[in-house]
Amino acid sequence: MTLTLEPAVVAWFDEHRRDLPWRQPGTPPWAVLVSEVMLQQTPVSRVLPAYREWLERWPTPQSLAADPPGEAVRMWGKLGYPRRALRLHACAVAITTRHDGAVPDDLDGLLALPGVGAYTARAVLAFAYRRRAAVVDTNVRRVLARAVAGQGEAGPVSTARDLAAMQRVLPERDEQAAQFCAAMMELGAVVCRAAAPACSRCPIVDACAWRLAGSPPYEGPVTRPQKFAGTDRQVRGLLMDVLRAADGPVRQVAFDLVWPDVNQRQRAQDSLVADGLIDPLPDGRFALPR
Repeated sequence: MTLTLEPAVVAWFDEHRRDLPWRQPGTPPWAVLVSEVMLQQTPVSRVLPAYREWLERWPTPQSLAADPPGEAVRMWGKLGYPRRALRLHACAVAITTRHDGAVPDDLDGLLALPGVGAYTARAVLAFAYRRRAAVVDTNVRRVLARAVAGQGEAGPVSTARDLAAMQRVLPERDEQAAQFCAAMMELGAVVCRAAAPACSRCPIVDACAWRLAGSPPYEGPVTRPQKFAGTDRQVRGLLMDVLRAADGPVRQVAFDLVWPDVNQRQRAQDSLVADGLIDPLPDGRFALPR
């Protein structure tokens, strides 16, 4: 028999959820899409100011599509993984040209947008349009692993397996399903945490398979976190900082000053060019994408 999580988790969420701007009633689908892209691999505390500034400047897809992609990259600032800014710009262009400025309200239409994957499409469908869609992020996977499967961790990602696990506990009605997805994400983010779960505050602690089994240590396969210091990713960020801070195109010497390892710096620079984040100009200078 499938464990019923929805009543207790949603009741807890109604009382304890954080007051986040993208959860406000009437939040436009575009704003939900922006929040979901920004929240990928980035904590809420860092996203909040960037989200507000972004929507103040580009409240609609049309307003973003009218600006060059380099402005999206510049506005992205220190959120990390700046390709997400290019994807959001490409989404804005596609929504404007293919959908008359309206974010699609069906799964296939959302998945057809540039850079929108299984998670983001379902999140927009659930949180913007209040449809039944299995939304599974890292936090949801951890709650399901512990409460349902009795494991301390979720293990490596498997989209098909993770979606199937969420489908089994997802309410049938649209609104209840959307609310349940948000509640599960919140529960994993603030209570069922990876390193220090606050089980005494969990609304489903008495039914949690992991707790009932004595909270055994996880012994399955793991995905090791990526380090940052000294990596090509750090160098890429430093190079992007140069372009974002500049009033216009820069010379190679501006890049040469940010990292002492010539080979690593050039490798990082070449990868940014390949990703479309640096635009090499005919005169030898470099700019944000135009």
